[in-house]
Amino acid sequence: MRNLLAGLGVALFIGACAGGAVPGLMMATEAARVTATSPHVLAALADPRRPDADRERDALRLPGEIMAFTGVQPGWRIADVGPGGGYYSRLFAVAVGDAGRVYAVDRPGTAERPRPMAAVAPTYGNITHLTDGYNVFNTGEPLDAIFISQIYHDFYLPVFAFDVPALNRAMFNALKPGGVLLIIDHSAVAGSDISVTNTLHRIDQAQVVRDLEAAGFVLDGESQVLRHPEDNRTLRVFESDVRGRTDQFVLRFRRPAN
Repeated sequence: MRNLLAGLGVALFIGACAGGAVPGLMMATEAARVTATSPHVLAALADPRRPDADRERDALRLPGEIMAFTGVQPGWRIADVGPGGGYYSRLFAVAVGDAGRVYAVDRPGTAERPRPMAAVAPTYGNITHLTDGYNVFNTGEPLDAIFISQIYHDFYLPVFAFDVPALNRAMFNALKPGGVLLIIDHSAVAGSDISVTNTLHRIDQAQVVRDLEAAGFVLDGESQVLRHPEDNRTLRVFESDVRGRTDQFVLRFRRPAN
């Protein structure tokens, strides 16, 4: 009888897996799944500290969908590399909550021209503004995520003279096992590699995948929400015809858990 019950239990488990319904496992998965309407994502979008200029950009940048694709959870530690005026740093600060932290990894400013994040960070108690440069990951603790929007191609610019493979390995090492790296960037024509990064400020998606897989990352997913097929990918991203509407890839990489 015991053998019969055990067999039935195994059969039920296999059947549930095939049909996609194991109650305990499904509830855990659903609880961890982040969507554009998850409460912490909606709270970030509704943050009254967000400037009107940021809200006006939401229709094109689709931050709810991007945060959901990142998988951000309350309590996470996130590095926002190249935060600019803080568009995503603000959102992540609310999404991770008081128990989390956002590291805004920025370039050095000067007294005459301070970085915009210098004024943003003090308005959020959980943002740490780091100004040693994009290629320095001195957060002091392992990260759940690294987020890079529209500047990965800058790593190849001659003005920075970065050792890109070393930088990619540093990002890999900065993440917890299982941590994610999300990259958004302007698409270049397939096969162009890095030949137009310094002129068009675009990069070939395949180049990014090769770079990061060589550093040990695994490509974990791709979102199509920022695709603009009407962009033929041959214009500078600052040109009025495509500014704000470039064809952009959104790639999620993961540091393997073991």
